[in-house]
Amino acid sequence: MINQKSIAVLPFVNMSNDIDNNYFCDGITEEIINALTKVKGLKVIARTSSFAFKNKNTDVRHIGNQLGVATVLEGSIRIFNKRIRINIQLIRTNDGFQVWSQNFDRKLEDIFELQDEISLIIAEQIRENFGHLDISKHISIIGTKNINAYKLYLKGRAYQLNWDLEDYLEAIYCYEKSIEIDPNFYDAYFALSRSYGILSSWGAIEKKDGWEKAKNYLNKGLKINTSSYLGYFSESSLSFWNEWNYTKALESLKKTLNKNPSYAIAYEGIAEIYMATNQLDKALSNINKAIEISPLSPNHYFTKGNIYFLNREYDKAINYLNECLRIDPNFSLAVETKLACFMFLNDRSKFTKYVATMPQLINPKICEILFDLINKEPVNIEVNTISINTEDSFKSIYPWQFYFLIHTGKIDESIKIFEEKMKLKIGQLINYQLDPFLDPLRKHKRFQLIEKQTISSGFHDIKSKIQQEQQKEVFKPLDATEIIKYKSALEHFLSIQKAYLNPNLSLKELGNSIKLHPNKLSWLLNAEYDKNFNDFINQYRINHFKTIAIKPEFKHITILGLAYDSGFNSKSVFNTFFKKTEGTTPSQWVKSQNN
Repeated sequence: MINQKSIAVLPFVNMSNDIDNNYFCDGITEEIINALTKVKGLKVIARTSSFAFKNKNTDVRHIGNQLGVATVLEGSIRIFNKRIRINIQLIRTNDGFQVWSQNFDRKLEDIFELQDEISLIIAEQIRENFGHLDISKHISIIGTKNINAYKLYLKGRAYQLNWDLEDYLEAIYCYEKSIEIDPNFYDAYFALSRSYGILSSWGAIEKKDGWEKAKNYLNKGLKINTSSYLGYFSESSLSFWNEWNYTKALESLKKTLNKNPSYAIAYEGIAEIYMATNQLDKALSNINKAIEISPLSPNHYFTKGNIYFLNREYDKAINYLNECLRIDPNFSLAVETKLACFMFLNDRSKFTKYVATMPQLINPKICEILFDLINKEPVNIEVNTISINTEDSFKSIYPWQFYFLIHTGKIDESIKIFEEKMKLKIGQLINYQLDPFLDPLRKHKRFQLIEKQTISSGFHDIKSKIQQEQQKEVFKPLDATEIIKYKSALEHFLSIQKAYLNPNLSLKELGNSIKLHPNKLSWLLNAEYDKNFNDFINQYRINHFKTIAIKPEFKHITILGLAYDSGFNSKSVFNTFFKKTEGTTPSQWVKSQNN
């Protein structure tokens, strides 16, 4: 059953003539997604999955089924003469009904306040229509108020999300230009830290220099903002990928999720830590949470496939790798891991066909010989004559030439290289504990010693910390006396003032009228009346309609006119709600009263 308090924010359409505004529209969409994820109790689909529908004219009912959400937000942005116009609609996915729409026309420099305003309105509309949510005063907080610094940051994000080396370097350039304009823009510092950290971990840039830059930018960002969820996430990325400090990385990711419970990438990060520490059940549990939030993310399906690969369940691994490649056919890690699965399944037919149909594979000739070596098949070439470069091998996603060296029986040479790379904590060896390609090395004493030292230095049991934490009581914003007081005030106010006759009545306005914060009023309606705001108010409107519809003096007014007089401002809302509550249509009900 779909969670009614759930939303997917689709990429806002660029209505400007300037195609360069595409990244700006995408960035604003992403910031609204990020803001909504901070509303506890609201399921928000992650960017990766929402953006799978970019430039596609897909029926919202199909989107709702694929993403498992009750609502979608569609919008468009036009930038002209230093002004920005945003048009948005909140739509129910079960029937395509437009719950709410609004146009915003502001100065471009007001975009920061506008993003917060829009995010809050969306959250309030979901609360009023679908159930209680506790909403903060501000949920979209951008680390700069300089529009040019922000534009460069969004442009950098667009490059970074391409996951290509050249684009990563372009992203770094944009981020660095962004902080030149605004030296206090902490989000850009955190983005730089993650960029340098990932590139240095995987050997794309010099390890020590990359790590020092990543650490430096992280510290600068944290000095400006010590409690940003992106800061915690950047801290975890550096701790895990560059320092292999699993405990610190895990603690930082838990802080990330405490600030932003819908941040799917954090669950993927936790899964990666548990993979690296040989705790695959926990890894699987966390990647499943990530997929629930972002069901169309190729990264998450790759990670799930990789968990099964490390557990040597190669057929299952291929199923999830295929799902990843269905979404993104060029996802390099999935392409290479699928090839590895065919190797360990000893399926020559599928292996050969796969190599022939995937021109993007790295070192296919080496892989073909490696297939024979792993499966103890005759090799038709003298392996000692094959030239390999293990240093270059660690600049690729899969170190195929290093694996080749291991399986040719050159164990001592392989152990030496393994020891050097482990000291550097290279990303390709993060899963060394379970990597099946390393099996020939596992009996070697130096391998066992390195493994023992790495585990003990990087991971400390934190179960005791968790067990010491006391389970918090379920928080109730109102005590028993206050519940009685505010229920009485609410019912008295509606009875006397008949505020429900106002078609624009909002939760916030009603709360102000009885001097109760809207978060608390929302909770009261949900806990004591088992209704969201709209259902609660619409029931009063239905009762009012039923009262006046049977009075002779109102017989000259149409049913729809009476509905509008009762506070409804939509024919479809009136008809749908009446039938849901009364089990019949308004016209049938009126006819039955006149008989």
